[in-house]
Amino acid sequence: MVQGRLAGRTAVVTGAGSGIGLATVRRFAAEGANVVAVDVDEDAGSKAAAEAGGVFVRADVTSQDDVARAFALAHETYGSVDIAFNNAGISPPDDDSILTTGLDAWRRVQEVNLTSVYLCCREAIGYMQRQGKGSIINTASFVAVMGSATSQISYTASKGGVLALSRELGVQFAREGIRVNALCPGPVNTPLLTELFAKDPERAARRLVHIPVGRFAEASEIAAAVAFLASDDASFITASTFLVDGGISGAYVTPL
Repeated sequence: MVQGRLAGRTAVVTGAGSGIGLATVRRFAAEGANVVAVDVDEDAGSKAAAEAGGVFVRADVTSQDDVARAFALAHETYGSVDIAFNNAGISPPDDDSILTTGLDAWRRVQEVNLTSVYLCCREAIGYMQRQGKGSIINTASFVAVMGSATSQISYTASKGGVLALSRELGVQFAREGIRVNALCPGPVNTPLLTELFAKDPERAARRLVHIPVGRFAEASEIAAAVAFLASDDASFITASTFLVDGGISGAYVTPL
């Protein structure tokens, strides 16, 4: 780890209470950032903020007012918004095949996974424009670039939207010093994934066999990629599809 790469910078992290978000809160704090942990779960989010020595904001990321309040608090507390890691997302069991996924389930996933990223980017970019710099990392997924027969149709579509949105913003605001990248993790060993697969071990095994590395990622490995994209080490990277997927998107067959 490169100590101090993010010293003095303010990072807003949504979905900060668990999984990739929590791992990134820890990594950002270790690299010197001021962390604003945003989560709808007050207990988990406040614990994450306390661990990082930062501040917690309880917010529903699908609410325009809540999102605006979170970024305003970050700026009021620390004087800048340098990094936005727009990571909050859901993958509920009622999001499955297009033939069985109802409209309510479709809309809920789109709101949390895609509309929230739109809202967070809009807020972050306003602050970053005034500063003349900033880094936004949006959590997409490897499913944004691949098809799967074990479908979660709204999740997949939402992550494709995050990927396209990130690419466009990365191009649009590049000359204003604002970098926007889509992080595309492979399957990660998080509570969300564990809950999804615990009910269906066969489904988990079917996915695992396609990963050349032969295992799911650890959240800390994804957090390391986020910290890189947030830092000046990634100063020439914007509008990218940043895959951290154990080789899954590049594989035709995997090792025996």
